[in-house]
Amino acid sequence: MDVAVLIPVKRFDHAKGRLAGLLAADERVRLARWLAERVVRAAAELPVFVACDHDDVAAWAEGAGASVLWSPGMGLNGAVDAGRATVAGKGFDHLVIAHSDLPLARNLGRLARPATVTLVPDRRRDGTNVMALPVASALAASYGASSFATHLEMALADRFRVEVRRDPRLSLDVDTPADIRHPAVQEELPTWLRTILASRR
Repeated sequence: MDVAVLIPVKRFDHAKGRLAGLLAADERVRLARWLAERVVRAAAELPVFVACDHDDVAAWAEGAGASVLWSPGMGLNGAVDAGRATVAGKGFDHLVIAHSDLPLARNLGRLARPATVTLVPDRRRDGTNVMALPVASALAASYGASSFATHLEMALADRFRVEVRRDPRLSLDVDTPADIRHPAVQEELPTWLRTILASRR
């Protein structure tokens, strides 16, 4: 298989709003960048495409060695579907789509299996943290409330095999103060952030 990784990244200064009671605006920007860098590294040797609509994110993505897919005004679902079409047009036949806030992400390429749609739900089994799918799949991006159930229903109606991967690392994302204080996440946080959090207990 020719596999690529697609990471939609919202503008850093709009990210992690639910952490506003815990982190200052500049700290949330720094956290969002750190998280996105972790996900890019988790792609390892696979080509990475970043879907974004902000100059700062585009500049960061290029610096991280990713290809930029400009997607102004499309929203998350539109950006993912447009990005998938672009990736397919470049000759890739399988795509791993990962959120940009997975602090424990590792080796995303292992999720790609021939003729298989792989879904990784978040730990609440509400959102879809990672999807790996043939670019020929009819499954459209449907992120938002209960996206895992929606994606699973569409995948089961498709012609490919379906695998739900309950991955304890990929199921952890960072949206809320409880997420960032999760013991497994705490172990991975950079020193500057651990110091800030320790001072605000």
